[in-house]
Amino acid sequence: MYSELAYLRGVYPPARCSPPFGNCSIGNSDVKPLIATHNMLLSHAKAAKLYRDQYRPKQRGFIGIAANAFMYEPYGDNEYDREAVRRALAFKVAWVLDPLMYGDYPTEMRQYHGKELPNFSREERELVKGSLDFIGVNHYSTLYATDCLHFPCSPESNRPILGYVNFTGERHGVPIGERTGMSEFFVVPQGMEKILDYIKRRYPNMPIFVTENGYSSPAQNDELQDYKRIEYHKAYLAALARAMRKGADVKGYFIWSLMDNFEWVHGYSIRFGLHYVDRRTLRRIPKLSARWYAGFLTNRSHCQSGSLPQNSPAQAMLLKQQISDDHFSSCR
Repeated sequence: MYSELAYLRGVYPPARCSPPFGNCSIGNSDVKPLIATHNMLLSHAKAAKLYRDQYRPKQRGFIGIAANAFMYEPYGDNEYDREAVRRALAFKVAWVLDPLMYGDYPTEMRQYHGKELPNFSREERELVKGSLDFIGVNHYSTLYATDCLHFPCSPESNRPILGYVNFTGERHGVPIGERTGMSEFFVVPQGMEKILDYIKRRYPNMPIFVTENGYSSPAQNDELQDYKRIEYHKAYLAALARAMRKGADVKGYFIWSLMDNFEWVHGYSIRFGLHYVDRRTLRRIPKLSARWYAGFLTNRSHCQSGSLPQNSPAQAMLLKQQISDDHFSSCR
């Protein structure tokens, strides 16, 4: 995410980019993101080695990295767009994880980037390979992917840095899922199951943590009675449970976020929190989702009505949507 937003689009510091992605004073959007990611992967590998050599024998901790992992669906019912989905996953997710698991970048990236994609020396390859004890997955949404090798695309999409793939959240004017407070985030629960299945197949037997998954409320919504956030997490947790039943070794799940926060370039305009933060007083108020999640974690959310207000019009609907998987829904 950092390499794309700082060195491809130039919207994060140090604001490096080039047309058609942006008009920064300096930068090369086709090459610099590759170099930035390469250096970050080497930094991770060196930190992992340092920890394993000097600290893990005593602390017995483990170390991983989190990939910003959208899922993708083919825009059209054709093999070109299905191949675009495979390229998108390679250029977005495997770009980060393949070197740390296997010692080199995905073959799909080598095919289209050629010499512009950095190489690992023999020593660096030995350093990066196997430098993960777990895979972190930051997953929020799913987008459509369109092939740009055989179909006309915008100048931005028709470039190797994006894998010659165009991304969109709409098809024929219909969004891929319910809209949220983030323009590129849609509610597509099955994407959670599919991205975890993809990672399970590409990196067998690796423990997985869902390190971020969250819902941003649309503007003007009632922030304290955030039924939509509860619906989102129930649906995504149900999809996670299905992935676990199919063999994904998921060890943990983290909601983004505990409270409304400073959300990068969106500042305070976007709210992901389970707790509402009054920007004037900084008072923190639990939203309905915070009470639901507390009950969920203690197996009380569907066995007791205390986690939802009495006579709530959404109560019956929410209870019907409770997760049926044994990992999450047994009553005690």
